[in-house]
Amino acid sequence: MKRFRGTYTVLVTPFTADGAAVDLAALARLVEFQIAEGIHGLIPLGSTGEFLSITPDERRAVVDTVVKTAAGRVPVLIGTGGEWTRDVVAMSREAEAQGADGVMIIPPYYSVPTEDELYVHYKSVADAIGIPIMVYNNPATANVDLVPETVARLSTIPNCCYIKESTLDVTRVREIIRLCGERMTVFAGVLGFESFWLGAEGWVAVCSNVAPKLSAELFNAVRDRRDLDESTAIHRKLVPLLPWVGGPRYVSGTKAAFEMMGMSMGPPRAPRLPLPEKDRPALRKVLVEMGLLHGARAAAE
Repeated sequence: MKRFRGTYTVLVTPFTADGAAVDLAALARLVEFQIAEGIHGLIPLGSTGEFLSITPDERRAVVDTVVKTAAGRVPVLIGTGGEWTRDVVAMSREAEAQGADGVMIIPPYYSVPTEDELYVHYKSVADAIGIPIMVYNNPATANVDLVPETVARLSTIPNCCYIKESTLDVTRVREIIRLCGERMTVFAGVLGFESFWLGAEGWVAVCSNVAPKLSAELFNAVRDRRDLDESTAIHRKLVPLLPWVGGPRYVSGTKAAFEMMGMSMGPPRAPRLPLPEKDRPALRKVLVEMGLLHGARAAAE
């Protein structure tokens, strides 16, 4: 079983210009771009991948495209979150059958399950598959906060051994490690730089869609080289981009950046709207200052 560590991109899902279909050719190019730039892993069909706006047939096509294009060069985890445990089990089994290395599962986001219900939910999935589960804690969207004590209970499920921790409380990293020990490996969901220094072994990043090289180098500088000066410099380069790929515009901002980089990923699906025209000059200025426009075009060609 592969060990997951490093910066993993939670991929956008490219759509055709009218938004009617998934652009699988663009998705394959995106995977190649990520791997060429040194990313450590890929996660399609997460929140950034607009998983709730994807049909079952599109889901299968996305998984097939990413897994086959990656071809074992980096691990691929599939977002398989859903509201009904039966559906999550089915999607996770399907992802495993299609060759995924793991699955990332956000808690049911409408029913607001209790801790006992969460345990049964994740154990039901774990019992049905043979690949690792990355628990996804994002209380802002799931209406459920997987506090460290709950995570410790989930970590007793044998293949429930990774967590994407997406609160803004970096002390969660410390507490999860303290309570779980080696049973749970922490990936930051937001605060990658800060979380690495507290023991996180990975980062599930949105910004690495458009800046995979810098995002991967940040992990390498902290976790592998323990170089504070180098990692701080890399982090400062990334900071101007973060507001454009976070908050309410994390999908629209990322897709607008790709458009400016000559790698169109199509529009977001409704109810999301494209990034407003008034905001685009400021985003373009950030991309120019980071040197991303020319670099992305060259890698895509």
